[in-house]
Amino acid sequence: MKVKTSLSRKIFVLFNYVFLSIITIISLFPLLHILAISFSSNAAAQAGWITIFPMDFTLSSYQYILTKKEFFQAFGVSLYRVVLGTSVGMFLTIISAYALSQPDHKFHGRRIYSWLFIFTMIFSGGLIPLFIVIKATGIYNSIWALVLPSAVQVFNIILMLNFFRGLPYALTESAFIDGASHFTILRKIYLPISKPSLATVGLFTIVFHWNAWFDGLVFISKPDKYPLQTYLRGVIQSVSATNLDLNNAQVMKLISQKTLTASQIFIAIVPILIIYPLLQKYFVSGMTLGSVKE
Repeated sequence: MKVKTSLSRKIFVLFNYVFLSIITIISLFPLLHILAISFSSNAAAQAGWITIFPMDFTLSSYQYILTKKEFFQAFGVSLYRVVLGTSVGMFLTIISAYALSQPDHKFHGRRIYSWLFIFTMIFSGGLIPLFIVIKATGIYNSIWALVLPSAVQVFNIILMLNFFRGLPYALTESAFIDGASHFTILRKIYLPISKPSLATVGLFTIVFHWNAWFDGLVFISKPDKYPLQTYLRGVIQSVSATNLDLNNAQVMKLISQKTLTASQIFIAIVPILIIYPLLQKYFVSGMTLGSVKE
């Protein structure tokens, strides 16, 4: 059956396409601008002629960065941190949210624990007490100093908690009748139908660990153990003609602080650009699709 579309509907759809296209262009412009600078020569970058297309195309900045073993060391530390931090963080988030999602008659004192979590979002001991704790526990200068202090993200727990509480409790009750334990219910019922929530919280956790740089600066004193963002910050701050060892005039013509900074920024965001499309389908799928059949 062919459905007739009114003129007002056509105008509304056209407006949406135009508006969203403009928003997309505005959002992509900074990324394309950084990419264009990273592929341009020093002269073009310093002159400010670059918009979204490279000028005097060159790969010299990327070639210089990729020759540094420190870059690959920092990249490996960040990958290890993301894998370890996401695994620990997701485990703690899931079990905390599941426990707090239980009704009051099943989990006595649930409200007290919920308020304790919220309290930590408002108040904190500060950086100095945290640094003292890191030193006293012996995890200073280790990967655990980057993972454990941020392992419990209360905001992520609240997101997961609200999702779990939106699931029909009849699923849990029927599983209890069949003799299932809490871990069985969580593993076989809650997690399979929680992919949108897990993808969202997982992406938040991955982005947090990948972009973090300040904790590496505070809790890590050995440069060979820096995560990528901390390493890039140090490189960007120290870039100059002297410490780049650019005695060749031809190389000086192609590489500058501006082009190196742009190339480092783009390399740092590539993993996130790869991961996000893989998780995108879970954001648009039904939150509890298939969990309850009438």
